[in-house]
Amino acid sequence: MEFLKLLLRGISLLPSLVQGVEALYGAKSGAQKKDAAISIVSSSINMADAVSAKQIVDSAKFTTGLNLIVDGVVECLNASLWAKANSVEPSAAEPAS
Repeated sequence: MEFLKLLLRGISLLPSLVQGVEALYGAKSGAQKKDAAISIVSSSINMADAVSAKQIVDSAKFTTGLNLIVDGVVECLNASLWAKANSVEPSAAEPAS
C-alpha cells in the first residue's frame, strides 16, 4: 500500500514537473524533456527499490505506463491556457501597420 501512495503522489506532481522541465530544457527536444521527467518521477517513487521489493513486477511495462502518463499530462497542458500563456500570438509579434 505504501508504494501506491508514492505512485499517486508522483503522478500528482507531474503537471508542475512537466512545466519545470519545460522551463529548464525549453530548447531541448521533446524526447529529452520526456526522459528528464521520467527520470525525476522514477526517482521520486523509488522505482529501483520497488522493483527489487517486487512491488513492480514488470519494470518495462511500468516505464511504458509512466511514459503514457507523461504524454497525457503534456497533451492536457498543451490544450490548456498554460500553453497559450507561454506562446506569443503571431499577430502580436508583428509590428502594426
